[in-house]
Amino acid sequence: MRRRDALALLAAWPVGTPSLAQARGKLRIVGFLGFASEQADRPTLEAFRLGLREHGHEEGRTILVEARHAGGDLTLAANYIDELSRKPVDVFVAPGPGAARSIRRVTDIPIVALGLPSTGGDADLFGSLASPGGTVTGFSNYGEELSAKRIEFLRELLPEARMVGVLHNATDPVFRGWGVQTETSARAHGLQPQRLGLSSSAPDEVGALLRWLRAQGGDTVIVVRDFLTSTLQDDILSTSDELGISVVAEQASFPRAGALISYGPDIPDLFRRSAGYVTRIVKGEKAGSLPIQLPTKFELVINVRTAQRLGIWVSPMLLAQADEAIE
Repeated sequence: MRRRDALALLAAWPVGTPSLAQARGKLRIVGFLGFASEQADRPTLEAFRLGLREHGHEEGRTILVEARHAGGDLTLAANYIDELSRKPVDVFVAPGPGAARSIRRVTDIPIVALGLPSTGGDADLFGSLASPGGTVTGFSNYGEELSAKRIEFLRELLPEARMVGVLHNATDPVFRGWGVQTETSARAHGLQPQRLGLSSSAPDEVGALLRWLRAQGGDTVIVVRDFLTSTLQDDILSTSDELGISVVAEQASFPRAGALISYGPDIPDLFRRSAGYVTRIVKGEKAGSLPIQLPTKFELVINVRTAQRLGIWVSPMLLAQADEAIE
C-alpha cells in the first residue's frame, strides 16, 4: 500500500472503532476497571501485567491495557464502563464482583473477574464454578470461607477479646454476605460482633464507625476486603492506631502498612493467573466455558512491631506459621 493510500485509510477510520492493528489481530485491548483507588489497585495491576508478559504478550505490540480506577466513586465507574465499552475493549478485567456486575449490566464483552463467590453461583454473573456460562469467568478468593480461620488467629493473639467490629462494604450483596459470614464465625468463637457497614469511600464515615466501635468497648476490627476498604486502607489504619484498635485483615497490604495481622489468598498471584484467561479469551475461547478457579496460595502476615506497640504477645508457634513477620 502506498503511503498516500495508507494515510487516507487512517483518516477515514471511524472514531470509536478498534485500531487498524487491533482489527488485523495484532493488538488486543484489555479494560482493567478498578473500583478502588489507583494506589490500592497498583500491586494487582502490576501482577496482571507480569502475567501477560509470562504468556508472551508485549504491551503496546500484542496487547494494550487500558486501566481505570474509580476510587470508590460508582458514578465515575459507570462512566469508565461506558467509555471502555465504546472503544471497544476485547475483554474486561474486573478486580471484584461489584465491578463485574456493573460491567455485565452494560455490555456483553467478556469479563475475567476476581473475588467471585466460591459457593454456588451468582445469578447476575455466572451459573456455577465448573460451568459459568454467559460472559463472566475468573477467580474466587474464598472470601467467605476464610473468615473462621482469620478469627482463630485473632483468638490466639487476643484471647481476652470480647467485642469485635466487622467492617465491610454494605452496598454490594457479595460483601454484605461476607460480613454476615464473618459475624457468624465470630459468634461461634465466643465473640460479640458489631457490623460496621460502609456505604461510601468517605474517610469521615469510616472514622465515625471506628469511633462508635471504641465507644461500645470494642478494641478489635476485622476488615472484609473489597474496593471500599481497599481504598480506605490508610484511613482505617490511622484511625485504628489513634484509638488503639487492633486490625485483622484479609489482604497482606494491611499489615505491611501497620495492621496487626492478615490471612487470605495471595491476591497478586490471582491477578497474575488471570492473564492466562485473558490470553485464552482474546485467542477466541468463550469466557463462559472457562471454569472459575480457586486460589492456590495463602498468606499469613503478622506485624510484630504493631503487636509490640499494642502490648500484644505473639507466640513463637504462631510466628513459625507466618509467611511474613514484620519486625
